Amino acid sequence: MSGATAITGAQIFDGDLWHDEASLLMEDGKIVGIVHERDIPLSATMISMDGARIVPGFVDLQVNGGGGVLLNEKPDVDGIRTICAAHARYGTTALLPTLITDTPEMTRRTIDAGIAAHRAAVPGFLGLHLEGPHLSIARKGAHDPALIRPMEPADLEQTVAARADLDALMMTVAPENVTNEQISALAGAGVTVSLGHSDSGYATVAGAVAAGARLVTHLYNAMSPLGHREPGMVGAALDIGMLHPGLIADGFHVNPVSIRVALRAKKGPGRIFLVTDAMSPLGTQMTHFHLNGRTIYRRDGKLTLADGTLAGADIDMLSCVRVMHEKVGVDLEEALRMASLYPAEAIGMTGRKGRLTHGHDADFVILDNDLSIIQTWIAGNEAYRAGTDD
Repeated sequence: MSGATAITGAQIFDGDLWHDEASLLMEDGKIVGIVHERDIPLSATMISMDGARIVPGFVDLQVNGGGGVLLNEKPDVDGIRTICAAHARYGTTALLPTLITDTPEMTRRTIDAGIAAHRAAVPGFLGLHLEGPHLSIARKGAHDPALIRPMEPADLEQTVAARADLDALMMTVAPENVTNEQISALAGAGVTVSLGHSDSGYATVAGAVAAGARLVTHLYNAMSPLGHREPGMVGAALDIGMLHPGLIADGFHVNPVSIRVALRAKKGPGRIFLVTDAMSPLGTQMTHFHLNGRTIYRRDGKLTLADGTLAGADIDMLSCVRVMHEKVGVDLEEALRMASLYPAEAIGMTGRKGRLTHGHDADFVILDNDLSIIQTWIAGNEAYRAGTDD
């Protein structure tokens, strides 16, 4: 949308505070500011949203699929575009399509697709997340153990090179399957290193953090638990202030009581943020799909392998916000930050994402009082309007 646009009549949450009787002013894909109606330029396009709420767009750092597409099955620009559009329906305005452990060829194809999506400026595409293959077989979860392997020099070189062509590149590794020197090289090149699918103890995790790791992939799940003699990766994630742990708040992956304990225990400045870990069924009526030749079933709000192992999540980010607010008991403002500001902090993008203040990307969600989607805007353009689903 060219020229200035002002959205009026809504209550606006800028990421810190609510603003009443104010308007959101944007131009050229950026936020100009939250202003009084009298300060809106006469030439601006006016859009009235009386009684609605405007909040920062959601940032999802772990998205395996959506709209019927799994990144592992369709690693191309069209697949990425479909995934991003599917999540925009639920308020996500920036995401990292995530490749689950796969072959070297599939990793290469996914990186090429991500670079092409970046060049094509696919709405909502923030970068890539490579979840594996350098994980722990002991904590593999739904990852195919036949494809898990240590990091080789060629893997490191490929990942470092890819980062130069993407706004963001995140990689989940188990510290027992990579070296601290490799973590340091990745972090030094600007790759966001996340620790997960690991059986490591506290000391090993601390060593990886010293080398440059900064995130933890889906707290509690597929990692060594908190014990009274060995704190494990869960203990390290909560105790080491530099770590930002992601959390799947679908009511199945982590019990609400355990979420409350983690929120009270987390040492800063790193903060717990929300991820969906969504798979291809999001936004569809699919009852099953395939990953690495294995069938994953969609039943009772869960996605599982035949043996009951959880395989991603059947949830969108707005629903995660509702779970945090309604079932965990987190204030709405904090739940919104966990879906927007805190993931932006985790990958060093607070200058662009997570707030509705001057100079930030005009990525926002318009909600009604029941926290249902009215519209999603990405870079100053309407990306989704309720009631326009196919």
